[in-house]
Amino acid sequence: MNQVVISFRQRARGGASAPMFLWSLVMAVVLVSYVVERHGRGGVVAVGIIATALFGAVLGWRRRTGLVVVAPFFSWLVAWFPLVIASMVRHGFLGGLVLGFVTVTLGWFVIGGLELLELALVASLVARLRGGSGPDVVVYGPGEGPRG
Repeated sequence: MNQVVISFRQRARGGASAPMFLWSLVMAVVLVSYVVERHGRGGVVAVGIIATALFGAVLGWRRRTGLVVVAPFFSWLVAWFPLVIASMVRHGFLGGLVLGFVTVTLGWFVIGGLELLELALVASLVARLRGGSGPDVVVYGPGEGPRG
């Protein structure tokens, strides 16, 4: 009888939902501050870049690099309503409502793309620097290796 044994090794280290939620809240505050403030936006942008780099490092360290695709969308879900409100505060009710819907929805392609790029770069760099834990998959064919 031919026997093939496949063993998967778990590589992920710990969950990342709490850091992702915390990062999303920080990004929502950063984006709302950017929309509401008229001056001093450079510091707010720097906080967003640093927070995204730190979150990317957490994803890389915990080997959760697949979440870099989901994280910008989750951040958009958290920040969407506060950004529409911030737009209404800055531009008035009706103008802010229309501008907020358009800006938040269409502008998020740019913001989400930049977040995705930064998260992917930092997470993959940290994961590579951390090193692997051995082969991902071990396959034993018929008559090879241990039997159980």
